[in-house]
Amino acid sequence: MLAGLTASLSVATGYLPIAFSFGVAAVQAGLAPSIAVLASVLVYAGASQFLLISLLASGAGLWTALPTVLLMNARHVLYGPALQVVLGPRQRLATPWLAFGLTDEVFATAMSKMQGVPEAEREHWLLGLQLGAYAAWVGGTVMGVTLVGEVDRWPAAVREGLAFVLPALFFALLLEAGVLRWWRAVLTAAVVAAVLVCFIPGYHALALAILCGALAHAATADRG
Repeated sequence: MLAGLTASLSVATGYLPIAFSFGVAAVQAGLAPSIAVLASVLVYAGASQFLLISLLASGAGLWTALPTVLLMNARHVLYGPALQVVLGPRQRLATPWLAFGLTDEVFATAMSKMQGVPEAEREHWLLGLQLGAYAAWVGGTVMGVTLVGEVDRWPAAVREGLAFVLPALFFALLLEAGVLRWWRAVLTAAVVAAVLVCFIPGYHALALAILCGALAHAATADRG
């Protein structure tokens, strides 16, 4: 598990400022600090949490917000089966423990590094990776709701830079995994997302682009 915690440092480094931004945004949107922290503890859904507070702040009801967030996270359904193949058939830890912490960044890190972990240690390595990322997300949210009053004093460039942390983290993880190795999937997903976002909401476009990228990789994998 310690090796997994060590591997989580790159994800945790990116999660801290993103979660900090969420804590600040949630309080500024009118949510109580305790509710913002509880959302990170229980929901733990990254960009979906920003969408959730936007919907709630705009007056959308819970029955509108919840299906929207679930739809935005529908891509996670594809992560479990892909990781199951790498984990191997002898799974000892309960599936819910491994499923809860399976974020985009955890999935990307696991797929790029877990092949180098002995098969008998992979479950605990993955659990360590997830715990490190989760602790950073919750800790960053706590920092955000605690220091929200100080943010207005920061330089404008720093405040605006927080909004770019999430795409920067995705790009860094993509480089770490090896762009050329997945170039067909990346190119297909990028083109599909760029086209669809002109016609449908971004979260729908993202889910469909991921699906198309995965299909493109599957269709061309045997060709090298």
